[in-house]
Amino acid sequence: MRAIIGLGNPGSEYDGSRHNIGFAVVDAIAGYFRVTLRAGRGEFQSAVVRQDREILLVKPLTYMNNSGIAVQEILVQFDIELQDILVIFDDFHLPLGNIRLRASGSSGGHNGIASIIWHLQTHEFPRLRCGIGSERKPKDKQATAEFVLSPFAAEELESVNGMVLNARDAAIIVAQENLQAALNHISKAIR
Repeated sequence: MRAIIGLGNPGSEYDGSRHNIGFAVVDAIAGYFRVTLRAGRGEFQSAVVRQDREILLVKPLTYMNNSGIAVQEILVQFDIELQDILVIFDDFHLPLGNIRLRASGSSGGHNGIASIIWHLQTHEFPRLRCGIGSERKPKDKQATAEFVLSPFAAEELESVNGMVLNARDAAIIVAQENLQAALNHISKAIR
């Protein structure tokens, strides 16, 4: 079994916010496979996609800054190896619409990823960054929290929707095949 974990904040007040792009990608995957995420035995919603290889779709309910609690629960409860997860999250350093897939890396200042690294005691897990940056991004670091919790502007939605679909496809390829196949797919899509 492989797990695709989209980071975000639970609650309708966060729906459509930049910080919830991980949730949006997992919802797009669930829609593609026609499955519904439900409350699990822990602080997350999940659904299992039954293909040649089972895929567990997950949305942690711990709020972004405590994402590591839910990810740790998932690894133990479903007996999933670290290299068999893919964490999807927002990155305001990355231009809106761009995605980046990596086998490992630092938190890059993202509190959800920092929480996962702290709880798992490693930074060696695959992740898919979704760009939410724009010219609207504040220069003042204090205003960053407000920016990531804000909704996308109407003129950004076309780019956001395209990014969600690209991230959805890349995540499915990682889960069904491997990271390299998804990297190949992304590089072909950019050309």
